[in-house]
Order: sequence, then structure tokens, then C-alpha cells
Amino acid sequence: MSESNASIKNYSIHRFNNEEASRIEDHIAVEAPLEIRIKKNVDPMSKPVAVTMRTPGDDINLALGFLFTEGILKGPNEIIKSFQKEENIVEFVVADVVNTDLKNADRNFYTTSSCGVCGKASIEAIKVSPSFEANERLEISSKMIRELPEQMNAIQSAFQMTGGIHASALFNGKGRLQELREDVGRHNALDKLIGASFKNSQLPLSEHILLLSGRASFELIQKAAMAGIQVVCAVGAPSSLAIDLAIEHDITLIGFLKANRFNIYNAPHRVN
Repeated sequence: MSESNASIKNYSIHRFNNEEASRIEDHIAVEAPLEIRIKKNVDPMSKPVAVTMRTPGDDINLALGFLFTEGILKGPNEIIKSFQKEENIVEFVVADVVNTDLKNADRNFYTTSSCGVCGKASIEAIKVSPSFEANERLEISSKMIRELPEQMNAIQSAFQMTGGIHASALFNGKGRLQELREDVGRHNALDKLIGASFKNSQLPLSEHILLLSGRASFELIQKAAMAGIQVVCAVGAPSSLAIDLAIEHDITLIGFLKANRFNIYNAPHRVN
């Protein structure tokens, strides 16, 4: 086994093609734990908030996106300092107004790369309330929507190498690609994307379009709502709870997006 970079490893494997066997080097997406810690200046030690399985890289933005979409951080001015303490640990020193005592918050933030809400202690704990209002001015064309996946695929380098990684892509209202993040976890890729916007004080993203490389699940729609995103497109299917949440927050939700067709599950008035 050899390592090409932090997010991809090369493994020597046996490949069978029909009846012929060969030994090749295969590119595999890295999955590794990341522990997120927070503390105030007056605290003697930091407190672990979450452990998530992720693809290494862009860890600070991943953690920022997570802390914001979970309602722990409200704005970038609440961060005094952030740093990568160890390879798999990031730590934030936060302002006194931030609640760092999460013992009674019904939250147990162990997540996996496949599930962003698996560690929540109760059904009530999986919902957080966005502070941004819906954008009714955004209008996008159906032609532009169908062109989004091609733009994303053209620069989704880690997926092209491994075939085992997800992407979240952010487009402006004219359909131009602004940002893309990749990770073995769908929710991690979106946290990285939102975290970068949070750090740069670019929220809400109400003039933007989000494209997901896989299915649209509840936690992804919730994170989009927290960031003020009003149009979410997915290459795969939405879940029933994702549709319900899109209805609740007036999000235009598009699924099964391909070059020649797509389905709109809520708020079609933004598409012409």
C-alpha cells in the first residue's frame, strides 16, 4: 500500500476481467476520524463536540460547517482562534457567548461518513432552525439546471480517481460553478462547502444553487436550509423526510437530475 496524498491511497489489488486476472494499483478514497473540539479562553481544557468519519483535507471548514449547521456557532465573529491540533483533531477557541456545555443538549455527535444524524440522542435533537428567510426573487432556467452536473463532473477529481467519494457543488444564480468540495461522506462535503462560506461571512447563500452528487437526504436539506440555500439539486433521489423539510422551508428540491430530465419535488415556481 502506498499513499499518494491525504485523501487518496493506492492499494495493490487483484482485478478479474472475464477470465483474466491481473495485479494493479487502485486508487481508494481515504476514510479517517476527525474529532472536533471547542473551548473558551477561560476553560482549562477543550471539550470534544463530535467525531465524524471523513476524507482528510479542508478539516477546519468541515468543522465550521458542522458547528454552524448544528446551531452551535451563529457567526464567524464567535471564533477567536481555530487550528489543527493533530492530524485528526481540530480545535476552536470561541467567544463567551457560545454555549460549550452540551451535556444537556440531547446531542451525542458521533457521526459516520454515511450518516450525519446517526449520533443524535433523540428525534427532537435532529432538527435545528435556520435564521434566514426564503428568497422568492431567485429564478433559474430548466436548461441551466440540466447543465450543472457536467460542470461538476469536469472538476470532481477525487471521484474520477476513486469512484468512491461524494461532492457538493455551489453555483451562482447564472449557473456558474463557484465552489466544490469532496468527501467520503455526503454531509461532510456539504459541511466543507458551507464552512468555507461561513468563515468568509458569505451567508446566506440565498442567491446560489446547491448540487449534490448523490441522493438528497434529510440532513443535507437541513444543512442547506441553515445556510439559506433555496434551490437544491441532486443527481439521485430525495427521501420522504427531505421532501417534507423542503416544503417546510420553501426550498426548491430537484432530484434525478440528468442532462435531459429532472423531477421537481417542491417549489417549482423558481424554475422557468
